[in-house]
Amino acid sequence: MKEKIIIDLKFLQQRTCYHRLKRIFDVFVSSLALLVLWPVFLVIGILIKLEDGGQVIFSQERVGKNGQVFKMYKFRSMHMDAETRLATLLAQNEVEGPMFKMKNDPRVTRIGRFLRKTSLDEFPQLINVCLGQMSLVGPRPPLVREVAQYTPYDKQRLLVTPGCTGWWQVTARNHTGFTGMVKRDLEYIQKANLWLDLKIICLTVKVVLVPNGAY
Repeated sequence: MKEKIIIDLKFLQQRTCYHRLKRIFDVFVSSLALLVLWPVFLVIGILIKLEDGGQVIFSQERVGKNGQVFKMYKFRSMHMDAETRLATLLAQNEVEGPMFKMKNDPRVTRIGRFLRKTSLDEFPQLINVCLGQMSLVGPRPPLVREVAQYTPYDKQRLLVTPGCTGWWQVTARNHTGFTGMVKRDLEYIQKANLWLDLKIICLTVKVVLVPNGAY
């Protein structure tokens, strides 16, 4: 990284109007989406159950704003023993840094590959948004084990509420490593406004309708 981005904490604290409007928007949109999309959730749940009979919703501890740990919800896209099998796959990690990513991860189920490609596995996080643990737009919440390897610079990602989607996901999701992700997240935190949030949401809808090879 040629030039490091340092977030101005005082600037963040002064943006109360933006944060209030963002929260109102989050609650309205996530509540409406949960109401409208429940039939889609039902179909996805049935497909997951039919494949292997395991649980439909997967919850995992993630790190949110200011290091607060919370349970993030997703439709299960991996086999039930995925966490225990991770240790045998670490050597095949395809990105540098604390983040683990593997294109042909053998732990992913058949329906899970479709859910990930279309980002439908992320939809239960609308519940986290309603609870105030996440926002519709923001840096993705990292795993506890990932944060344990963060530098003070990387931890700037945790200065704001994490999001269901973000600048990194819609610009370079599978084309950059951990360093690039941090850079894009910090760029977002510096420039965040309602118009940028709306742009990211629109780009996310496009990714869902026209999958971009996410995995």
